[in-house]
Amino acid sequence: MRDTRESRLLLILLVAVAFALITVDIKGGEDSPLGPARHAAADVLGPVERAAATAVDPVADTVRAFRDTATHSGRTDQLARENTELRQKLASSDMAAGRTKQLDDLLRTAGAGGYTVKAAQVIAIGPAQGFSWTITIDAGSDDGLTRDMTVINGQGLVGRITTVAPTTATVLLASDPGFSAGTRLEGSGEIGFASGGGDSPMKVSLLNGKAQVKAGDRLVTFGSQSGRPFVPGVPVGKVTEVQANAGQLTKTVLVEPFVQFTRLDLIGVVVVPPRADPRDAVLPPPPGPGQTPAAPPAKPTGGN
Repeated sequence: MRDTRESRLLLILLVAVAFALITVDIKGGEDSPLGPARHAAADVLGPVERAAATAVDPVADTVRAFRDTATHSGRTDQLARENTELRQKLASSDMAAGRTKQLDDLLRTAGAGGYTVKAAQVIAIGPAQGFSWTITIDAGSDDGLTRDMTVINGQGLVGRITTVAPTTATVLLASDPGFSAGTRLEGSGEIGFASGGGDSPMKVSLLNGKAQVKAGDRLVTFGSQSGRPFVPGVPVGKVTEVQANAGQLTKTVLVEPFVQFTRLDLIGVVVVPPRADPRDAVLPPPPGPGQTPAAPPAKPTGGN
């Protein structure tokens, strides 16, 4: 249609008529004369509207799903981070509690034996190619440590120091096949020599081939002059087997160490030996029927 004066007048007239019809329809309400026409239009256009809505709803649902998924994903990530942080806190708490327990056991053992100890932490283990069972600790000559000092923990004999640096030291473990220490049998006091067995039990050769010994008997260190390399009375282990030695001058027994060498963490280096041999006093009281070993009473000590 060309833009002429007549066409513009017609457009104005149609708009005026439309407004008039809308006014009449609003004022008439449900009784409006245009009601039948409106209902007829609804009947015709309703299915079209529903079809359009049906086509659009999946798209809207998909958009909402993506939005909700993003929200849930963010929440899941947040929960995962919170769980990780909580596990780290629990692990840190468990480690702190474990070390506190180790320190308490160490101080109790040192107090029972009258040992003055320097506490240290294991920071490395010996290389496999070294053919020796060793650990490195975070204390050295700057802390007053020297060669041939006895090393213990809360359970008993760990080993002896072999080399010392200003801030670290190397400890030869009692499980090393080249390790040797004098022992004393609980009660009878029979003397022997213990050697490390690696992954196997220690072997102790008792000097008295007729010594009365049985499985379950316990041994402590015999001690050395001036407490080097071993102070007396440190728990070594318990007898698991007595080997037959007919006609031999010595008697060999297999001993399970009290110390678990694969779980070492906090240890103590004896820097001052006891004034008197504690003999069997560091060993916990032997358990009765159905009882577990009790811890020895703690005594004050000048350890760090």
